[in-house]
Amino acid sequence: MKQIKFRMIEDNLKPELVTEQTIKIINNWLAEHKITQDEVQKAMLFSHVKAMVERAKTLEKIPEVDPTLFAEISEESLELARKTVKLFDNLPMEEAYLLAVHYEVAKAN
Repeated sequence: MKQIKFRMIEDNLKPELVTEQTIKIINNWLAEHKITQDEVQKAMLFSHVKAMVERAKTLEKIPEVDPTLFAEISEESLELARKTVKLFDNLPMEEAYLLAVHYEVAKAN
């Protein structure tokens, strides 16, 4: 299967549409890993993904992230987050640490 890559700027993609597509991809991955989310978690994930998509479009940077703060996050959650960040051509991998928290919380369900 070919890796999807959203090129927000180069292809002049609409953030609203890419956010929806990204959430669908994530939901498929979560289902494969048998991870469920409650409504609050879904809303928080949507908000986070929406902000990531906007940053991919505007090239806004997040503050520097200290990876040691995320030592308790499982490798499964980190890998799902890395896969999500890799959907975009210009997001830094630091985004994955913040996103991994969402996956980790959902895993606790």
